[in-house]
Parts: sequence; C-alpha cells; structure tokens
Amino acid sequence: MEIRLSDVPDWGYVFQEIDQVYRLGSAGGSTIIRSHQRRVRETISKIVKSNPYYTPRQPENKPVSAHWGRALDLADSGPLANLSRVLYRVESQLTWEYGYQKVPRELAKRYAYCEMMGPQGPIQAEGLILGLVLFAPGTTYPQHRHDEIEESYISLAGAWSENDNAVYAPGSLILNRSTQHHRITVGIREPCLLAYAWIGPPERLTAPEFRFSKLPRRQI
Repeated sequence: MEIRLSDVPDWGYVFQEIDQVYRLGSAGGSTIIRSHQRRVRETISKIVKSNPYYTPRQPENKPVSAHWGRALDLADSGPLANLSRVLYRVESQLTWEYGYQKVPRELAKRYAYCEMMGPQGPIQAEGLILGLVLFAPGTTYPQHRHDEIEESYISLAGAWSENDNAVYAPGSLILNRSTQHHRITVGIREPCLLAYAWIGPPERLTAPEFRFSKLPRRQI
C-alpha cells in the first residue's frame, strides 16, 4: 500500500515547524538570508502540497546518538521548543549516518546526521533536503564545502561556532552559500543539535559528494 505524507501526520508537524522558522524568523536585515528563507519555505510548501510518498528507512543509531536525549532536553527549554517536541514523535524512525565513505575514527564517535526530507529521506522530495545534525560536546567538524548547494543551519540546542567567527545560540539561523568553506566547533559542556536545509539542483542533492576540503594556500 502506498503511504503518503498525509498518512503520517507527525512528519507533517515536523515540516510545519521548520516552515515556521523560515517564515517567521528574522533575517537580521540581510537580503541574502531573507531570499534563502523564502526559497526554503516556498519549496517546503510546494512539496507538502504535493503529498509526497513516505518510504520508511531502516532506523539506525550511531555512537553520538547517546547524546540525543540530552540535546532534546536542552531544546525543550529553548526558542524552538515546539520543533524539538515534534522530533520526539519521529525519533524511532530516524536513520543516523555519516555520509562520508571514510570518516576519521574520532569523528565517527562524535557526529552523525539524518535526512528527513529529500532524495534519501523517508519523505521523498527533489530540490530540497531537510535534516538534522548531532554533535557530541567538544566536537570539531573539519573544514568542508558544498558545491552547488546552499545550506542553512537552524540551531536547536548547544553552543557552537563556525570558522571561529561567533558563538551561536539556540534560535540562530546560519547561511553557507555554495562553495563556502566552513568548520564547526562545539562547546565542551553540552551536545549540539542543528536542523539543516539544503537547496540545490536535484542531481546534486541526490549525490552531494560528502568530502572534507582544504583551504587554498595563502599567497604571500
């Protein structure tokens, strides 16, 4: 029997809450961020209206999943508590993975992501990926970039920094444009939970080529 998004309302509520963040959250005066927010929410709306297929994947945990409960506890007291609460409803259906063929041993204990909507998600979609990233306390996620993919993070729990530029708290939205190198560090006391959105060509989102990158040498 074919199962659609309308048949699994808990997933519908997840995307409803994510849509609200992109619809009501501030762009901080940035026209670039505002444009990205609009593209994400318009794409979410289009996908939800199409009532896409629900294709459950085999649930899977990684070592970092041990921090999931604490991350949601923290998120429950933050500005995105409604989103964290609906995530409780689908946690048994999440497939945590690495994305990389070869993951450094230490990072494999401290990081994982799960795709919720997209080519590989339980909710099938093109042109957009929505998912979660979980980091253990004290994690450093190496320098990387996404070619042809525009990425934003929504911070649910924990304190973290990108490229050592600032400390981001729950409720923050951070945008990484295509080919922009970025490195993530996480506070040493608590885990960090981020929701992410990827916008890009369907063929690129289907095969995003996860890989770490090195910044070019500085010219002296």
